[in-house]
Amino acid sequence: MTEMRQRRVQCLSPAGFHDMAYVEWGDPRNPRVLVCAHGLTRCGRDFDFLAQALCGEYRVVCPDVVGRGRSDWLKDKMLYGLPQYAADMTTLLARVDAESVDWLGTSMGGLIGMALAAQERSPIRRLALNDVGPVITAASVVRIGQYVGNAPRFDGFEQAVAFVRFVSAPFGDLSDAQWRQLTEHVVTTAADGKIEFRYDPGIALPFANDVSADAGKHIELSPLYDAIRCPTLAIRGALSDLLTPATHQAMAERGPRARLAEMPGVGHAPMFLDAAQVAVVVEFLRHG
Repeated sequence: MTEMRQRRVQCLSPAGFHDMAYVEWGDPRNPRVLVCAHGLTRCGRDFDFLAQALCGEYRVVCPDVVGRGRSDWLKDKMLYGLPQYAADMTTLLARVDAESVDWLGTSMGGLIGMALAAQERSPIRRLALNDVGPVITAASVVRIGQYVGNAPRFDGFEQAVAFVRFVSAPFGDLSDAQWRQLTEHVVTTAADGKIEFRYDPGIALPFANDVSADAGKHIELSPLYDAIRCPTLAIRGALSDLLTPATHQAMAERGPRARLAEMPGVGHAPMFLDAAQVAVVVEFLRHG
């Protein structure tokens, strides 16, 4: 069953209720669930290729984290952060009726997975972290801060594609069709006909506060990582500026002692749009 189903679930923040959108692939009765969580300004449709490859074995659930994609925007922008994201994902797991799940998280999605997997009695059975770990470099924080919340508007879709190709060049050598696919689900047409990104600029506010408070410093999340006990895969883009080789290697030596994988020719972050990258995830999920 390869059809994709678009669904929504109602979540709660201190500022009130909001809807989180998600897509689901595979047999809706399959108890084997894989959650795929995207990066900071991306959306769940990033995982279409991987989901189609795995939906014969798994029910693949790909949420749009609140403030992104088809999900609602939070009224209180300072709530954009791991505590709210983790709470929303807990609501999602209850909706999909999964006692345990496997988790693949890219960048921010990996941090959400770490936050959940670090808890006692965590429902996460296996955790795949895509180009993220317990240390986020100061250089990558600066790079992210230069674009998040400051996205331009475009006169047409092709301009948007060109911009995504530029800012997301570390995704690797992708085809024209793949760049168009990675653009179409993260933009929308505004009332005035302009093309704009489909995320709340307010997600930048708590991020900017954190950056200004710790200017020039790496972000350390080692206590979360060290508390993880489930089998873990740490994937690194070989050219990544966010997950350094030293941090990547250390992930095999502490905490869950992750299995390591590196994707050649890619920076931050691998997007699982080719069979070789998908195969790394499949091997871990089957035998991790």
